[in-house]
Amino acid sequence: MRAKVAGIALAAAIAVAALAAGGCGGDDDEADAPETTATEAGRAPGGPPRLEKVGDFEMPVFVAQPPGSSDLYVVEQTGRVRLVRDGEVETALDIGDEVTASGEQGLLSIAFHPSEELVYAYYTDSDQNQRVVEYGLSDDGSFEEGSRREVLLMEDFAANHNGGLLLFGPDDHLYIGTGDGGDAGDPQRNGQDLGSLLGKILRIDPAPSGSRPYSIPEDNPFAGRRGARPEIFAYGLRNPWRFSFDPESGLMLIADVGQDSQEEVDIVPIDGAAGVNYGWSAFEGTERFNEDQSAGGTTPPAFTYGREGGNCSITGGYVVRDPALPSLNGRYVYGDFCRGELRSFVPEPGGARGDRSLGLEVPQLSSFAEDGQGHVYATSLAGPVFQLAP
Repeated sequence: MRAKVAGIALAAAIAVAALAAGGCGGDDDEADAPETTATEAGRAPGGPPRLEKVGDFEMPVFVAQPPGSSDLYVVEQTGRVRLVRDGEVETALDIGDEVTASGEQGLLSIAFHPSEELVYAYYTDSDQNQRVVEYGLSDDGSFEEGSRREVLLMEDFAANHNGGLLLFGPDDHLYIGTGDGGDAGDPQRNGQDLGSLLGKILRIDPAPSGSRPYSIPEDNPFAGRRGARPEIFAYGLRNPWRFSFDPESGLMLIADVGQDSQEEVDIVPIDGAAGVNYGWSAFEGTERFNEDQSAGGTTPPAFTYGREGGNCSITGGYVVRDPALPSLNGRYVYGDFCRGELRSFVPEPGGARGDRSLGLEVPQLSSFAEDGQGHVYATSLAGPVFQLAP
């Protein structure tokens, strides 16, 4: 993003207001570090990482890479996908006239198919509903707009809590993070409603199946259950803006944005993640929330932190496996949108340890991403995209 453009600065301010109950924080020093459920530890040997700038973009919210390629694709919230190739930046897709891009809405992520020349995009349309669409990928790296095929439409009643991440898992199925629909307190109680796609992690095979635009994996936990949507993989989530997989440790990690008290990271083994109930809105983090919602059978968060020090909205997060960053090997990197401080901890099933600061800041931290070589990226809604570098 070019922060000098007044309209973009206003949009960033709107996004902060939409995401934060308490506004942005000030100085990010260790004295103001959030209290967490992980124990503090000193810095690991191997040298601290630094932020290496990839480029400036318009409200970047994600970075993706096709399998086996060195190209990087930067997703801009306003509706464009920008291709970074050999130091040059081109536009691979522009659907800005179809996208509502304000606050938490917009073009929110893309995901490349692991074995086909296809790419999927998740965005908020002009009616404020959530859409997942498929495009073919051309030889020059652009998206073939004439090949566009709608995969999934989710009607939404509010402007916030849109989820927004598409990610192919280790099993090559497409995982889709959805928010609870918006407004405070889960007013429609979607988090615990298995009849709603909102407030969930969905799991589908995006290939057409007969007359249907996608198919349901047979081992999805609610496939065949009466009254439940078979697309649902996990539920009880408020706004899982970003989640990730770490095949090396066998963990799935979900950073779920809190209401006004706790931000959380849920950590479960990938092979035990199907059907997990993460508690919203019976719980916010570890605290009881809506008393009319059943609290039985929920999996508590592995890690939480509060809103002190200017925190407002968790931004997850990848387990670092970049060989060039030995001091971060096996550590989950995360941050907070308002505070901007990058932190990390060692994730374990149902727990976390050694939470500490990286000594780095990314203002308006909108997302993390990982490429095929294990390089980790951080995006700022203010414009820059950075790589964590040695």
